Amino acid sequence: MEIRDIRAVLFDMDGTLVDSDAVVDRSWSRWAGEYGLSAAEVVAVAHGNPGAATIARFLPDATPAERAAAWARVFDLEVSDVEGVVATPGAVELIGTLERIGLPWAVYTSAPAQLAKIRLTAAGIAPPVLVTIDDVDHGKPDPEGYLGAAGILGVPAERCLVVEDTVVGQTAGQAAGALTAGLKGIAADLELPDLRQLDGLFKGLE
Repeated sequence: MEIRDIRAVLFDMDGTLVDSDAVVDRSWSRWAGEYGLSAAEVVAVAHGNPGAATIARFLPDATPAERAAAWARVFDLEVSDVEGVVATPGAVELIGTLERIGLPWAVYTSAPAQLAKIRLTAAGIAPPVLVTIDDVDHGKPDPEGYLGAAGILGVPAERCLVVEDTVVGQTAGQAAGALTAGLKGIAADLELPDLRQLDGLFKGLE
């Protein structure tokens, strides 16, 4: 499948459309310090993964109540911090191109809805369809969220392009049967330095 065969684009949020890496690093590093964990190890796992999964990995012996409290703490840290949150290079231009050529698009993120809306608003991005971790039973790398987003748009996942910046997200897109585009050096069908290159590919269809 080639770009001209794509009928919808499904974006990850953090690190893909929205540059929130610094916030993620700050929030999870602080949380790790409060729990006596290695900030570097926690941050390496936190990017792209559902928060509950990250907590379960680092607090395997915690009770459900303790895990819930841990997630509430990191969620509080994240929603109160939008410093430096902006659209990634090329994101706004790419969205404009997609809308001009009539390609539907959606966002699927491992973040909860409240956090996703805060970050997207800070970045000046308003997706017509937003699927969050609140909407699925199984987060990334399970394909459920991308399959759901494709279904809402009315496009078979096999005709969608999933744009991701983490291995766990790319795995979810691939499992959904979509063509994948990878940022930050992750292996994918299309490997991109940033979204400006993808914008150029879609501009070629105008």
